[in-house]
Amino acid sequence: MIESHLSLLIVVLPLLTAPIVAILPNGRAPWLISTLVSWSVFTLACMQLANVSTGNIISYELGGWAPPWGIEYRIDAANALVALIVSGIAAVIFPYALKSVEKEIPEQQHSLFYAAFMLCLTGLLGITQTGDIFNLFVFLEISSLSSYALISLGQQRQALTASYQYLIMGSIGATFFLIGVGLLYAMTGTLNMMDLAQRLPELYEHRTIHTAFAFIMVGFALKLALFPLHLWLPNAYTYAPSVVTAFLSATATKVAVYVMLRVIFSVFGFSFIENTPTDELFLILCVVGILMMSFYAVYQQDSKRLLSYSSVAQVGYMMLGIGFGSVLGLTATLVHLFNHALMKGALFMAIGALVYRVGSSRLEHLSGLGKHMPWTFAAIVIGGLSLIGVPGTAGFISKWYLVLAAIEKQYWLIVVVILLGSLLAVIYVWKLIETLYFKSENDSIQPETIKEAPLMLLIPTWVLVFANVYFGFNTELTVGTAEQAIKLLLPGVN
Repeated sequence: MIESHLSLLIVVLPLLTAPIVAILPNGRAPWLISTLVSWSVFTLACMQLANVSTGNIISYELGGWAPPWGIEYRIDAANALVALIVSGIAAVIFPYALKSVEKEIPEQQHSLFYAAFMLCLTGLLGITQTGDIFNLFVFLEISSLSSYALISLGQQRQALTASYQYLIMGSIGATFFLIGVGLLYAMTGTLNMMDLAQRLPELYEHRTIHTAFAFIMVGFALKLALFPLHLWLPNAYTYAPSVVTAFLSATATKVAVYVMLRVIFSVFGFSFIENTPTDELFLILCVVGILMMSFYAVYQQDSKRLLSYSSVAQVGYMMLGIGFGSVLGLTATLVHLFNHALMKGALFMAIGALVYRVGSSRLEHLSGLGKHMPWTFAAIVIGGLSLIGVPGTAGFISKWYLVLAAIEKQYWLIVVVILLGSLLAVIYVWKLIETLYFKSENDSIQPETIKEAPLMLLIPTWVLVFANVYFGFNTELTVGTAEQAIKLLLPGVN
């Protein structure tokens, strides 16, 4: 019985939990209920992925209305994998949140914090499940509005400015996306993605369709922080509470990349993309973004901001695969989407453990802490190695497939850019390691008061650290699912 309603339960459970935890008294009860629900949703996401791993496609009709008249949840290997990422990161983050939230957020705001967190999870999961393009916009706004509230809860006053900046740019992005959806509906009379895919080919020559495509691309380029539309991300990740930064960095941009892939290849189709300069434009923006954002990361003096600029560069890597427009390139996109969630989640959680002890993420305040916090320091080292792409880590698998896809297309300059980006990652990861271990301790910190982070912070962090190593050797889930998703759902790509 449950299996027939998996798609709906994954979205409804966190949605119903949000108002429940909002009215609970502040304390640990909201955290406990949110944690239990997150693990329940993760279990359901695992079951869902198992159901589609053999090539099946799940179609769930909401309210008994058959598509395209009613809203359809349509699940295949691609969105089942993304749903697994979002729910899995949430399941790891919520145990971590107990101590981190108690440290960084006033107790009187805890219930509302967890309510907003569950709404954000609802929105992100809803985006992965729905097969209706307007319903996608609704879930996008649920996740965005709750994200603005979560970011604003940061300890520093700059969190309010960062949240406001994200609100303005996010609203512009949502408006662009909605205009594009409106134009599509005006031309086709449908909002169901599969129905759109069938009706659009005969309308390819209409300027309205090209205009709709442009609006949707710009809207989601803002949401996923594709260079040069990334300006909201560094401040948002830097000043948000540590647990919020870890969650959003590992999930939000990944879901946006998935939507890009879905809209470009499943809705508009490969034959439409072939007649537009989309591939070339993406490749140019990605190459410039990878190099410029990696250089920016090298010169940052705040560990969160350093990793934030790194995230913008990593978005460039993901979008490179879409720019290649090949099975291998799109496989690399999905694989890196999964692996980057693991590596950046682990790194931001480890930085959050440092913030828990010293109350700051600025590098001058972290000098010498690696010797006092060896497990946290080791997590940063392994996460950093994965970010660089060292063999034996998940990051290497991502870079390997990207390089193979570039070689297949004979884009030798892009191969050089990928390798150069990895070399720049060595520099800014080393900057973190040097600060934490090789520099003398900051005079303002009493060494006797600094000790290792609590287990409630370390254990979730190390779950993702071990995942970075495990998926560096076992690629059955990541590469296997990605290849199946691309070949079955995008037959026009070669």
